[in-house]
Amino acid sequence: MAVEGGMKCVKFLLFFFNFIFWICGLVLIVLGVMVQVVVYKTPVIKDVSSSAAPIVIIIIGAVIFLVSFFGCCGAWKENYCMVTMFAIFISIIILAEIATAIAAYVFRGKLTDLVDTGFKDMISQYQKNNTEAKKSLDELQQELKCCGAVNYTDWALFKPDRNSVPDSCCINVTVDCGTNAMSTHKNIFTKGCQAAFEDLLKSKILWIAVGALIIAFIEVLGLVFSCMLMRGIRSGYEVM
Repeated sequence: MAVEGGMKCVKFLLFFFNFIFWICGLVLIVLGVMVQVVVYKTPVIKDVSSSAAPIVIIIIGAVIFLVSFFGCCGAWKENYCMVTMFAIFISIIILAEIATAIAAYVFRGKLTDLVDTGFKDMISQYQKNNTEAKKSLDELQQELKCCGAVNYTDWALFKPDRNSVPDSCCINVTVDCGTNAMSTHKNIFTKGCQAAFEDLLKSKILWIAVGALIIAFIEVLGLVFSCMLMRGIRSGYEVM
């Protein structure tokens, strides 16, 4: 016989939640890609690959994207085996998301050392006329509206006059605008790039952690509904 009453409601709720899971999968993929882009678009942080949080988030998003379709089919057809497998997959995903959120939060605490080391190396390479370093750091200083690692005084050895900064430190960039600009520093950015970059990266990682936990909470509801439907099917409901 076809499902009736409460079980029919649970069936459609599970179907609806699987649609939400599908959207959640897309959201996780986008969030993971956002952090990866911020991390790897500049060589400031060389050891950031030691944290797999963004990569794990992308993988989880892709898995959710596929599993949600599997769950929709199981709920619609009231197939006990498919619903059971869906419940198992969702349980694993929830645990992985919680672990990833914790890893992302822990990674936030390591940013200071990583960014400090990366910026010092970048400034050193810049002063040695490393083309790649100059291009990356110039773009970063303009994008984040910052100058130097801690602040603009990190460029004290940039030129023999000890009073100049790269032109990318200027609020309005023109040729040689950074020459003799340190003494007045009214036309250059004074905030250090280390703090600016940390704030940017922390905000992205914080969104990853919050997003993963919120989605895990939603998935718990889906897990409850799938268990209820499994019990109903096992009690004698027929496949529609």
